[in-house]
Amino acid sequence: MAAEHGDAHPDSVGAGLPRWIGQMPSGVDPGVEAARQRIGRIARLFERILERAAGRESITVGDWAALSVLRRSGPPYERTPKQLADALGLTSGTISVRVDRLTRAGLVAPAPATDGRSRPIRLTEEGQRLWSAATARRTMEEHRLFGSALDEDELDRLNSLLGALLSRLEEEFGPAPRHDRPRPGS
Repeated sequence: MAAEHGDAHPDSVGAGLPRWIGQMPSGVDPGVEAARQRIGRIARLFERILERAAGRESITVGDWAALSVLRRSGPPYERTPKQLADALGLTSGTISVRVDRLTRAGLVAPAPATDGRSRPIRLTEEGQRLWSAATARRTMEEHRLFGSALDEDELDRLNSLLGALLSRLEEEFGPAPRHDRPRPGS
């Protein structure tokens, strides 16, 4: 196995990998297994940043994801409930509950409809303010964490390496799901 950056900076994967590899079928590449384990754990830990930033704004990660879909839609920041449900991978019942909660909180409001069948939901000024505050918290925390672990050149190399891996995986499996799809129950 090639020397890993993790060897200089102990982490939970590096600490447990020799024992784990010993339990795996023969032929498992320890370097690939270590990279896969680290990527998965990092992704799960980034969820904690989202939860912390959302919690400080008294919303769930799922609420934030819905606000993010509206914000990404561009002015006037609106989508139909079906479009929201499709973007978030949620059922119509789940999106209805989420939209009701966000409406009661004053973060979204019904928008004028061109037809009576599907009235769009629009991000309110308060929703935009809250989304911006939560997003600023998230990005500052991520910047702090990345900056304490990697210098600028290392971050550039990491992005290049991850980009190559993501591109290859997407060739094989199609586009990756959006990073902001909430977990069930969030």
